[in-house]
Amino acid sequence: MEKTYSGSVDLSRYQQLPQYSSKSWRNRLWFVINALLFASNWPIPVSLKVWILRKFGATIGTGVMIKPSVNIKFPWLLEIGDYVWIGEEVWIDNLVQVRIGSNACLSQGAMLLCGNHNYKSSRFDLMTAPITLEAGVWIGAKSIVCPGVTCFSHAMLAVGSVATTNLEAYGIYRGNPAAKVRTRIIE
Repeated sequence: MEKTYSGSVDLSRYQQLPQYSSKSWRNRLWFVINALLFASNWPIPVSLKVWILRKFGATIGTGVMIKPSVNIKFPWLLEIGDYVWIGEEVWIDNLVQVRIGSNACLSQGAMLLCGNHNYKSSRFDLMTAPITLEAGVWIGAKSIVCPGVTCFSHAMLAVGSVATTNLEAYGIYRGNPAAKVRTRIIE
């Protein structure tokens, strides 16, 4: 028996939410600063980056390291604890709140994605959910944390893995979708 399909996507009906509009002066200013000082390879002092993020409403702890080529969507929706490391080419696509606990590490090319689209909707509606990385979490290089995920204390997401559900404390996760492979033991 042949399956029948119905409906189609009509992107002309997509409605962008006002908070994501490029018409906002705050958003426009941030997009320029982000491109020039954060997403670039220029050797901008970390202290200047932290100062700018705070001026745009981010909560940033002490001892934070932000490498070059980091892309942050909206700093006013970002909370970073103490001694956090953010590696090259990290993308924090925080359409809603992202909380990164103290001593967490986001390795090169990691992505925190707070949004996705409803594939069942003809309008392709945007769906968002916050992301929380608790203290000591390590997100491996080129890994992705999806909307609504909480990585509990000292959880680890291995290189190139995709977290679609919560990661339990001290769990080491690998794969797509990420599955627990062992327990993290810190000496």
